[in-house]
Amino acid sequence: MKLCDLHMHSNNSFDAKNSVDEMCQRAIGGGLYAVAITDHCEAPMIKDGENCEYGSFDRLIPKSIAETLSAKQKYADKLKVLCGIELGEPMHDKECTERALAYGASDFTLVSVHNLRGMEDFYFIDWTKVSVDEILKLYFEELAETAEFKYFDSLAHLTYPLRYIKDKTGKIPDLSVFYEDIDNIFKILIKNNKALEINVSGLFKDLKMTLPDETLVRRFRELGGKYITLGTDSHSVDFVGKGIKEGIEVAQKAGFTHYTIYENHKPIQISIKKT
Repeated sequence: MKLCDLHMHSNNSFDAKNSVDEMCQRAIGGGLYAVAITDHCEAPMIKDGENCEYGSFDRLIPKSIAETLSAKQKYADKLKVLCGIELGEPMHDKECTERALAYGASDFTLVSVHNLRGMEDFYFIDWTKVSVDEILKLYFEELAETAEFKYFDSLAHLTYPLRYIKDKTGKIPDLSVFYEDIDNIFKILIKNNKALEINVSGLFKDLKMTLPDETLVRRFRELGGKYITLGTDSHSVDFVGKGIKEGIEVAQKAGFTHYTIYENHKPIQISIKKT
C-alpha cells in the first residue's frame, strides 16, 4: 500500500521544528511514497511583513518552496516530494490571498480556517467562557464560504476547533446540530471537484479521532464525494507519516477505494488496497 502524507510543516512554519530536508529524510526512512510540504501562510497577515508574529510570509513561503523544489530533485528516485502550501483564511483579504497564490506552490494547495474574522486563533480561545455552538456555527458558515473559493485542492481539518474544545472543556460538542451546515460544505466541495482532508493529528491528541471523523467522511462519500487527501499535520519529524494507515482505514470504512495526491494541482488517485 502506498502511504502519502499531504500535510507537513517544515521550520519555515513558525510552530514547526525541522527542515524540509529532514522531513523528507524521515519520510524515506518510514517508507512513504509521497509527501507534500504545506507550510503555513495565514493570508490576511501577509501585509504585516516582518511585524507579523509568525514571521514574514513574503520571506518564509518562497524559502519553503525553494527548499521543497530542491528536495524534489534530490530525492526523485526515493520519494515523490510535492510543493504545497497551507493557505489560511483565504476569504479574509482578497489582495493578500492573491499574493499568497503568486508565491507559486506548484503542486498542492490546502485551505484552512484557524480563526474567524476579528477573532484570535481557536487555539487561544478560552472555550469555557464562550458559546461553543455560536462559534462553531460561524465557523462552518465560513468553511462553506471558503469551499466556494476557486484556487485550492483540499479543505483541511474540517473539525479543527474540536482539538481545543476537548482540551479546554473535556467534552466533544454534539456536531449533529450542524449536520445541515456540514452537508452544505460537502455539497460545495463536490460541486467544485474539491477534496476533503482526513487529518490524522487528532488521533495523537486528547481527541482520539481524525478530523473529520469516520461518520463525517462517510457522509461526504454518501453525498458523492470523490476526492480525499490524507495528512498528519506534522510539525516535526516525529509525526511524519504517523497515523496515515489509520487514516486510510477510516477512508475505507467510509466507502472509499482510493485517496488522492496532487501534482501540478491535478488529482492522482492512489488505491487503498494492498498490492
